[in-house]
Amino acid sequence: MTNASGTGTACEVREFTARSVGGGLALLLGVAGVVAGAGLIAFGAGSAVAGVKVTLVVAGVLLCLAALIATSGLNTVAPGEARVVQLFGRYRGTIRADGLRWVNPLTSREKISTRVRNHETAVLKVNDAYGNPIELAAVVVWRVEDTARAVFEVEDFTEFVETQTEAAVRHIAIEYPYDAHDEGGLSLRGNAEEITEKLAAELHARVEAAGVHIIESRFTHLAYAPEIASAMLQRQQAGAVVAARKQIVEGAVGMVELALNRLAEDEIVDLDPERKAAMVSNLMVVLCGDRAAQPVVNTGTLYQ
Repeated sequence: MTNASGTGTACEVREFTARSVGGGLALLLGVAGVVAGAGLIAFGAGSAVAGVKVTLVVAGVLLCLAALIATSGLNTVAPGEARVVQLFGRYRGTIRADGLRWVNPLTSREKISTRVRNHETAVLKVNDAYGNPIELAAVVVWRVEDTARAVFEVEDFTEFVETQTEAAVRHIAIEYPYDAHDEGGLSLRGNAEEITEKLAAELHARVEAAGVHIIESRFTHLAYAPEIASAMLQRQQAGAVVAARKQIVEGAVGMVELALNRLAEDEIVDLDPERKAAMVSNLMVVLCGDRAAQPVVNTGTLYQ
């Protein structure tokens, strides 16, 4: 039972262990019953008394049929598999013990794989939180944890997981931007670990109704859509240039400050405010320029 968002509501069916016994003894008894029934038929066919003949043949046929019906309750359960047992439409438990098991032959048994599976979505094109078209895909590792819910709560649990995975990926994509404009904001590219944790939590809530456990979820593809990729690359490059220039300016200011302080402390030269400003200007040009400075040799005094 699920609501419109795919999350689960209160479910009536929960997995429990079905009543079963080891199948070795049941198989032996079934074979013995078939052999005994065949023996009765053979003895009856050779009897000269009509009444005894009919009785033995009928008893032999009934014994063979009973033995065959009993052996139909045998199930071979491989590791990583389970059998969901139903009797006249009612859930009677799940067999998870591997090997040969015997249950009521009147029940139906549906095979369910409990192995770890993975599902990779197609590349989805959605708009991020800023409205920019992006492409993304994700892979989800999952397995069936509650076989009863997987069988009875949803129509097809495999298709259910695939659909809810795509819905969760789309929802996460529109909640966060590809790149955050605000410092400290979460983004799909810059905060992959946090975003994948949120994706896993949302997936868990969505597929809980199907008795599925999400082991891991990861983005396998994340990029701007082709129509804006070039413009966004220019924006990223511009941001990188601005950040680099900011760091260069901060370093240059520190170096100029250090130079002026050392000149003043060691009394190497006494600069008036005007010459100090000129020196600061020249040093900033040299330190912040993107080309090598051309040295000029002053053959006069400091003021000429």
